[in-house]
Amino acid sequence: MTGRHSLVRSMMMGVALAAAATIAAPAGTVQAASGIVAVVNNTPVTSGEIERRAAFLRLQRAGGNLRAKAREQMIDEVLKRGEILRLKMSVSSAEVDAAYARFAASNKMSPQQLGEILSRAGVGSDHFKQYIAIQMSWPRVVNARYGAAKDSKTLVQRMQENGGKKPVTTEYFLKQVIFVVPEKRRNAILGKRKQEAEASRSKFPGCEQAKVFAATMRDVSIRDLGRVLAPEMPEDWKPLIEKANGMTTGTRVTERGVEYLAICKKREVNDDVAAEMVFRAEDLSKAKGNEGDANSQKYLAELRKKATITER
Repeated sequence: MTGRHSLVRSMMMGVALAAAATIAAPAGTVQAASGIVAVVNNTPVTSGEIERRAAFLRLQRAGGNLRAKAREQMIDEVLKRGEILRLKMSVSSAEVDAAYARFAASNKMSPQQLGEILSRAGVGSDHFKQYIAIQMSWPRVVNARYGAAKDSKTLVQRMQENGGKKPVTTEYFLKQVIFVVPEKRRNAILGKRKQEAEASRSKFPGCEQAKVFAATMRDVSIRDLGRVLAPEMPEDWKPLIEKANGMTTGTRVTERGVEYLAICKKREVNDDVAAEMVFRAEDLSKAKGNEGDANSQKYLAELRKKATITER
């Protein structure tokens, strides 16, 4: 196997652990030539999907009967997908594509290159996107189900548990500086654009002059992100924000190009909105641990018990 294929195998293991993106077309819309191997609540699972998932498991270096494992995973995913769609908790297609592009960029590939490797491995980019879509959306469903009891407490009740005090968090006002890199020229100019972005940080004049600053350079845009509280900071940006020393964060490569954040204002706050955000983040953190895993298994077991599953 080539070095690129070995790289992808390790990449997939990371995705399986970290999860990463909309719930795509229902299972069964793979290839017209694929035979139906199971029907889950009137949704077919095809042999084509099983083969792609088995290929995906090979990339993850899974052992045992991969085809049997693939069949079980695909049945579970049909159940999860149905519940995600019923509760309208799917991530968007834009989030899927963005996560896919970030994944490729973090492994020094373009989305097209990643797609080619996945195709050669027998997985395909569509199957991978559907997988990471489920991985990202399902925890929302589990938390909505099992986190409801915790979230039902009023702010006053939570404050009483906290010694009568509102928790303090950090409030940021941010702007996003984007050095745009067209996809067709990504391989040719990404390195140069990263150098330009890094060099511009020391010259950043402040948020009030941000748009004027961007206008002095080619293909640079500014997005006003407004108020962002620390608990709601996107995971991709959190480490850079925490390490920031000055008005800007370090740069990172995204699907749009090379970006960094400008910190317009930063202060400690403890208003009602901030307090609710902190408490919600605490609940989500708990849900992501062992309790969340147990709840996920319990939820899935309930769905399987109620489902009509016919295997062929």
